[in-house]
Amino acid sequence: MKKKRIFVIVFFCILCTESFLFAQTWYPFQGPSLDSASILNAASCLDAPAGKHGWLLMEGNDYCFADGTPVKFWGVNICNMGAFPQKELADRWSTYLARQGVNAVRFHKFTWDGTAPLPGSTVIEARLFDRLDYFHHKLKEQGTYAGWSHIYGHRVRPADSTRILAYDEIVRAGSNHLKGSTLGLVHFAEDLQQLSIELTVNMLNHHNPYTGMRYADDPALSFIELQNEDNAFFPTTLQWMEACPTYKALICQKFSRWLKQKYGTQEALEKSWGKAFHVFKECYPDESLANENIHPMPHQWYFSHDAFEKMPQYRKRLYDSARFIYECQQAYYNKMVAAIRATGYKGAIVGSCWQAGDHIGHYYNLYADYKVGVIDRHNYFGGGGGHILKEGEFNNASMLSQPGSGLLGTGMQQVEGRPFVLSEWMSLIPNEWTAESAPIVALYGLGLQGWDASFAFASNHPAITSTVEVPGGNIYNADSPLQMALYPALSRMIQHGDIRTGADIGVCRLHVPSFMEGKLGFRSRIEQQGDQKQFEGIIPPEAMAMGRVSNRFVEEYQETPPQQDYLAYYDKRQQEYRSTTGQFVWNVKERGYFTMQTPCSRAAVGFNAGKELALGNIRYRLDQQNPFAVMLLTSLEKGVSLDETSRAFVTLVSRARNTGMSYDDQSSRLINKGKAPLLMESVSARLRLPRPVRIHLLDHRGMRTGKEIKPVKGNIFYLDGSNGTIYYEIEYL
Repeated sequence: MKKKRIFVIVFFCILCTESFLFAQTWYPFQGPSLDSASILNAASCLDAPAGKHGWLLMEGNDYCFADGTPVKFWGVNICNMGAFPQKELADRWSTYLARQGVNAVRFHKFTWDGTAPLPGSTVIEARLFDRLDYFHHKLKEQGTYAGWSHIYGHRVRPADSTRILAYDEIVRAGSNHLKGSTLGLVHFAEDLQQLSIELTVNMLNHHNPYTGMRYADDPALSFIELQNEDNAFFPTTLQWMEACPTYKALICQKFSRWLKQKYGTQEALEKSWGKAFHVFKECYPDESLANENIHPMPHQWYFSHDAFEKMPQYRKRLYDSARFIYECQQAYYNKMVAAIRATGYKGAIVGSCWQAGDHIGHYYNLYADYKVGVIDRHNYFGGGGGHILKEGEFNNASMLSQPGSGLLGTGMQQVEGRPFVLSEWMSLIPNEWTAESAPIVALYGLGLQGWDASFAFASNHPAITSTVEVPGGNIYNADSPLQMALYPALSRMIQHGDIRTGADIGVCRLHVPSFMEGKLGFRSRIEQQGDQKQFEGIIPPEAMAMGRVSNRFVEEYQETPPQQDYLAYYDKRQQEYRSTTGQFVWNVKERGYFTMQTPCSRAAVGFNAGKELALGNIRYRLDQQNPFAVMLLTSLEKGVSLDETSRAFVTLVSRARNTGMSYDDQSSRLINKGKAPLLMESVSARLRLPRPVRIHLLDHRGMRTGKEIKPVKGNIFYLDGSNGTIYYEIEYL
């Protein structure tokens, strides 16, 4: 009986111990935002006020200000009515972003909500404009620049009905998402173009009472985007064209006149096109120059690899169509840029941020954006279907398994002589490895690839969220602790300025006149599923782990030679890709990880449990119990190396889940979404430092807790995940 009692007691103790250990594995995140007195508060790192160095300009591949000061932007999107917060909320939001190290905001599609039936779509309501004015002013004070992505299909209003050719058609044509929008059609229709131009000019001429300046005179307005996620090749162009007979007739008339100017006669046109002239006869009978009804087929698929492979006999018609579509888009862009510059605005301008399928349609569109100025693109990774967190299957892959996959691969569209911006991106839950995304974009993107700006999608309110999703279910959440809690480290790593851009290791040559013959001079393919895109071609995606990859527009046709330099930076035995700068190593054994070492910073990101990693003169080892982690170590003094600084800090994170959130055995299906509070997975690691230090345990607001991590031996420290924090301060003795 006594033995049985002892056994029960021991068994109970084991259960209690296991429960305790399990409780320490996931802990609640308790830091809605950084405290004003936080060690990590990055507000002082921002170069306030925004605009002090003059206008943002393009200097070759890079951004710089008018006085020559270089800059990189680490930013977020703020969308829709978020651009018009009440003043108290604007105060908190601007402070929150500055403390996290955010030095730029992209105000996105806010004119959807900002215009009213009267006076129409070209004037923002005075009440809302006052809120935007104040928010802009507060951001500017903090050193955070603003940019406008204000048009995502210009939404017409009843007051516009007398100004455009077919108001009723446009209002009826759209889906629920874009009802009443000029999306796609605007590239061909001058009446619709005028609405977008007038709205933009009115906004630039608006006087902000809080700054005392017109927006056209305020260099804190760093960029203007002509349109979001639209181009003349986009599938919606054909969709809206077919739904709007008046505009369809207009576009076909324009194309027919373009063809008449090129060929002169119907006979010459038919001789050039051959049987292709009648390819769409079933759908579009009686096409002719005389009837002015020849259809250009503005849809990216018709100008893709697949189309030319499946319909080789129709290539000549499609080559002409692609050129016509490009010229219409470029003419619109030229007109809008001229109107913007006429206001006196001298900052950066973006054409659009969306690629056009692949092959010649894609590269015509890229050239149109190149002619405007900044190259800007979007990409997303992971997540399930739709915008709301819901149970079901999802993509739980990691981008670390293949260099150049996912978000980083977007840079395959970078162009020589232009800055490159990733203005929308997010690794989407319920993917478990979302913490990998911000370091990849910041360190490989803005670092090794030399990109100039990043805007995560999106910040929705001034606090880190209490669930992995935005309250209400939206999965596009830059305020997650797996995003925003990493920003104090990542923004400093960027601001230190010691991550070197890689040597040019892959350059695609593009000769635009040769597109009329369908000649690219290299193999390239883009796969797209919704917002997510994957790029591949003659330059392998893995090249992005080694050096800078870009495109070059050339004066004469050139074949792009196969790049042979990659082998020098690939260690086949170790399965490692080393950068031309010597600062990065990307290992693809098993699930993959990368390391970075610069004078001011160190990083280890990915699946490296149990491996002793040499990060310069620092050694790091992630515990075997943690399959995945992000470790960021950086100096707290701008531009001061880790060998010389007096203070640095470590950020150490892994996964996050809602309470009760659960997956199936294969981690490919979300079983339960869970609820607040959000739980962080504890991470344990060993750190060996070259100098004597004290390591202070910080809370989730970046404040000292009064506890220290004692050395295990010499300068070896064990960062115990059971302490329930993600931040550690290093004080050098």
